[in-house]
Amino acid sequence: MARTKSKELNLTVGSPFKLIIAFAIPMILGNMFQQLYNFVDTMIVGHFLGMDALGGVGATGSINFLIIGFCMGMCAGFAIPVAQMYGANDHVALRKYFANSLYLALLFSAVITVVVVIFCRQILTLMQTPTDCIEYSYTYIKTIFYGIPITFLYNILAGVIRSIGDSKTPLIFLIISTFINVGLDYLFISGFDMGVYGAALATVASQLMSGIMCIVAIIAKYKILHISGKEWLPDFSCMGKLVVMGLPMGLQYSITAIGSVILQSNVNILGPVAVAAATAASKVNMLFICIIDALGASMATYGGQNLGAGKVDRIRKGTRAAVIIGFVYSAVAFVAAFFTRRPLINLFVDEPHPDMIDMAAQHVIITMGCLVFLVLVNVLRFLIQGVGYSFFAILAGVLEMIARTLAGLVIIPKFGFLGACVASPLAWILADMFLVPAYFYVVRRTEKKLQQKATARE
Repeated sequence: MARTKSKELNLTVGSPFKLIIAFAIPMILGNMFQQLYNFVDTMIVGHFLGMDALGGVGATGSINFLIIGFCMGMCAGFAIPVAQMYGANDHVALRKYFANSLYLALLFSAVITVVVVIFCRQILTLMQTPTDCIEYSYTYIKTIFYGIPITFLYNILAGVIRSIGDSKTPLIFLIISTFINVGLDYLFISGFDMGVYGAALATVASQLMSGIMCIVAIIAKYKILHISGKEWLPDFSCMGKLVVMGLPMGLQYSITAIGSVILQSNVNILGPVAVAAATAASKVNMLFICIIDALGASMATYGGQNLGAGKVDRIRKGTRAAVIIGFVYSAVAFVAAFFTRRPLINLFVDEPHPDMIDMAAQHVIITMGCLVFLVLVNVLRFLIQGVGYSFFAILAGVLEMIARTLAGLVIIPKFGFLGACVASPLAWILADMFLVPAYFYVVRRTEKKLQQKATARE
């Protein structure tokens, strides 16, 4: 296979265990830095602006996940055909998919931005956001939503770069943007007294820098991605496949998030202390969970490249390797969270509220004790998406939505904050009950299709 002078990684040859680790580590570090600047955002808001502002930012978490998660999911889906064409060594088709994904990203980002900016206050009201927090919530999330085109810009470009095997370059850009974000946080909140608007603006601005750096990198380093001539022409067959891949992945995030919105609405009823506790706990949890998220996301590229190369046995081996890696990490993460959860939670408040600290600590330890279930969710779901069965991922998302909805409507009213603590573990377990048999079905079906194609060629 022809190579450019870049850091492309062919995941179709070599030890699956070593390749997955090599590819996932930059994504893990990237996710950690991404969580770090979210963590810093929240920490600075809590210290400089108080618990109501902290709760206001936290109350937007589920709606943020609903909308931004949809955008990120679509971009991840758009990158899968690129990975498949890279594995098949069809660089012309790769660039056509890249070009058409840019057209779709432009269209979807414009429509989504207009709709959510118009209706974000009504959504927050429907979620029963506490009156002490709602103005903070509205200011913060509206600013984030104005940045949706920038979210598409970075995620589509970073996804395409990863699809050709380079997970290191997006990491470098995230590290740079993290430091930019932290600096802008302090400047906008402490220096310019811009409140939660400053925190949101810092996040959008830092992501814009990441997007610009991706553009520069593609021009300078990736000849394989240099679109030219007729490759720029809109191709509705390419767009159709991109939508088939991207829309289910976006919906998967959103469907899952609908349950989170219902859950958040019922947490909001418990009052500002519960909202702040859930906010702090979710930030601590994500510091550990982001590693599992990155491990799972790496399987979409791994599955896509090996499907393109027609290597089903490597898909099986890679899945086993990823699950083992994830299980080992889960044990380490639980021990680390057990001893650090209270100090980490204390970072979010200037004057710790004892009840809030206790509630958040309970949330962290229950979530961390169930990470093995999340490992299976992420590894199997992304692998299934990478080999072209995105609809199954939607079904898994529906099951997560059902679990979180039941937690919000049934468990929280009966058990209070404990219901919020067990919601995600219940969602993961229910999704696993579907994904484990779905994985075996998909692998067998993929193998059969490839055998039929090989027979037809003979």
